[in-house]
Amino acid sequence: MSTYLYIVQIILGIALTVVILMDVRASGMGAIFGSGETSIYRTRRGVERTLFIITIILSVLFFIIAIINAVVTGPA
Repeated sequence: MSTYLYIVQIILGIALTVVILMDVRASGMGAIFGSGETSIYRTRRGVERTLFIITIILSVLFFIIAIINAVVTGPA
């Protein structure tokens, strides 16, 4: 059982990394190096909003699987 949880956690980790990199790229290349558009408020629309929602869902799933994995494997 824990092997499947490890595999799911690895897949979610890779997917989360890819989606975060795509989300940062959609925000602008300057955001990668910390010089994002912080002074201008703008709403997310279209693909950028979808990537934002997918990022939230993947991160919640990743942490739920991590907690389940910790409970199933027990203390080291």
